[in-house]
Amino acid sequence: MEHQHHFGLDGGLSMLKIDDKATFSVGGGLGLHYAYGLTDQFNLMIEGSSSIVALGEDIGAGASNHHPSAVDSLGAGVGYVLDITRLVPYGGILASGYALRGGSLDHPIFVGGGALALGVDYMFTRNFAFGVAYRQHFLLTQMSTYPSYSNIFLRVEYVWGW
Repeated sequence: MEHQHHFGLDGGLSMLKIDDKATFSVGGGLGLHYAYGLTDQFNLMIEGSSSIVALGEDIGAGASNHHPSAVDSLGAGVGYVLDITRLVPYGGILASGYALRGGSLDHPIFVGGGALALGVDYMFTRNFAFGVAYRQHFLLTQMSTYPSYSNIFLRVEYVWGW
C-alpha cells in the first residue's frame, strides 16, 4: 500500500556455487529488510543479509584460494506487489553489493551485482506479517567464479502507516 512501511527479520538457507567445486556450499543466514510503499503497486526495497556458507569445510591441500565461508550483501531496488488480500505475493529487482570473506580467501572480495526477489507474505494482522522469500543473486563482477548464490528465507515483519 502507498506510504506503508515494512521492517522485518529474515532467516534461512543460503547456497553458493563455486566454479571449481562439484557441490554447492550450503549454510544459514540472517537478514534485515525494509520496504516503503511508493504507490499501491510499487515498493522501495532495502535488504541486507549475512550468511555462513561453509562452516568448517575441509578444502584440502592445494585447493584454490577462492572458497569463502561467508557472504554479506546489501541491496536496494523496487518491487511489484499484488496487495489485494491477506496473501501478498511480490517480485522485484535490486542492485546489490557483496562481500565474500573467510574460508580460503586471503582477504575479503567485494563484488557488484544484483538480485531477483520473489516472495509471498501473509498479513496476520494490520501490523504483522509472516512470509517466505527467495533471492537469486547475480555476482556480476565475479560471475565466472561464483555463478550462483541463492537465499530462501522465512520472514517476519512489522507494518505501519497507511
